[in-house]
Amino acid sequence: MVTIARISHSVGAAGWALISGRRHSLLGAPPLSTLIPALLVAAAMALPVVYLIVRGASASDQAWDLLFRVRTLETLWRTLLLIGCVTTLSAAIAVPFAWLTTRTDLPFRRVWTVLAALPLVIPSFVGAFLYISALGPKGLLQSGLEVLFGVERLPDLYGLVGATAVLTLLSYPYLFLTVRGSIANLDPATEEASRGLGHGAWNTFYRITLPQLRPSIAAGSLLVALYTLSEFGAVALLRYDTFTFIIYQQYEGSIDRSIAALLSFVLVLMAVVILLTENYTRGRGRYYSSGGGSARMPAVMKLGRWKWAAMLAMGAVLLLALVLPVSVLTYWLLRGLNAGEPLLLLWDATKNSLLVSVAAAIATVAMAIAMAVLLVRFPTRLNRVLEPISFTGYALPGVVVALALVFFGARYARPLYQTHYLLIFAYAVLFFPVALGSVRSALLQISPRLEDAARCLGHNPLRVMMRVTLPLMRSGVLMGAALVFLLTMKELPATLILGPLDFKTLATSVWGATQEAFFAQAAAPALMIILTSSIPLTLLALREKRTSA
Repeated sequence: MVTIARISHSVGAAGWALISGRRHSLLGAPPLSTLIPALLVAAAMALPVVYLIVRGASASDQAWDLLFRVRTLETLWRTLLLIGCVTTLSAAIAVPFAWLTTRTDLPFRRVWTVLAALPLVIPSFVGAFLYISALGPKGLLQSGLEVLFGVERLPDLYGLVGATAVLTLLSYPYLFLTVRGSIANLDPATEEASRGLGHGAWNTFYRITLPQLRPSIAAGSLLVALYTLSEFGAVALLRYDTFTFIIYQQYEGSIDRSIAALLSFVLVLMAVVILLTENYTRGRGRYYSSGGGSARMPAVMKLGRWKWAAMLAMGAVLLLALVLPVSVLTYWLLRGLNAGEPLLLLWDATKNSLLVSVAAAIATVAMAIAMAVLLVRFPTRLNRVLEPISFTGYALPGVVVALALVFFGARYARPLYQTHYLLIFAYAVLFFPVALGSVRSALLQISPRLEDAARCLGHNPLRVMMRVTLPLMRSGVLMGAALVFLLTMKELPATLILGPLDFKTLATSVWGATQEAFFAQAAAPALMIILTSSIPLTLLALREKRTSA
């Protein structure tokens, strides 16, 4: 039986190989067993783009004129500005949080890990409404301050500042989970060597550890940027017009959908630009150990007097990102119960949400593994096409992806139309980049020499993948699955458009109640989303405890 330790011994002693220069594959040309699954995944990811091409081909001259209006260009600039602000602030929060919860003696680290990731499960339109109702000019905070201190109005929460704050608080977990999974896979031998040469803990972090984290930081930043690019609900409520908002207006208010298709093409181009930026940021170096690495646990950094400052900083962020929204939801729930409003029975909606979320997580991660192996292990000119296609689904609004699948399902796959299979496929197209980012970051940190050694011992590629590669990239795979699960739990447009008849999830229950202004009834399914979505994060934290024991 081939074990990782045996292969590591055959490769040689551990040493860090962060070598600049062009990456090359140690495995030769991609075999058909790798190429064909990746091409099938790319074809699935390309369906929304094909739909946009079909719609855009019939665009009129008026539609092209609209595309180049000054107002459109101004909205494009506002979108880019929001993306830059949210991504930068998310990185400033996520990277320190990931380090504190993995490599320091921060008290209750696993509790902090679960809490820091939970804001991701709050639907954006629900989160924006909760922040406005709590912190807005006439919100709950202002009402309390008016009674106590006579404060008649608080500053507006609308515009760029409000949109940046809300989206940062709801999206920084993308970076946090991705970077944290990468830190868990780092070889501590390089850090110990740096400390042995006389470098301090902080100097070692900036000069040794941080460069190794570049792929995961770039991957997480890519997810945050694409999430911000495709966001609609929060920016609409916070009155900050972005490009996605224009697209939604065209889809809802115009019979000619070719205009919206042309505008959606701009989102695809923006996604490609963001992807190229991520590739440049990630660099062309190698991020794996040249040997098997160290099997021992990394040294825990003593925070000393900074322990309380770290807990205060994390507590302040979580107070705004998690405690405040949950408290407002609880307030609306209790207020409705006191008014005699009946609670919605949520068992069927909860069961439906869990089933489709688990299925989407498994399917999406399997697809991400197939694509990541080709992109990382066999870099070719073909990858220059496959990689941008892989990330287009997450850059497009959910309604665009859903309508694309309605178009193809109704015409070419009628047996799958309005079934759970097409709905799960839609989730996979939407959230594939999330899984791919985590899986690829984990694979980048694994030396291909380990796989070469296993092949030299007579094992076929499938056995090498199952017995060597997957165990080593387990943290990235689990994080990718958890992220897809969390996002599927709160996905709304695709569920409304593609779901079977009378198929209700927790997200659609929240939407239906808020549409009727029954905020107390919306609070119960919203709280259930948070509760059920915390399950995979809690399991990951418990698994980490067993692994480190």
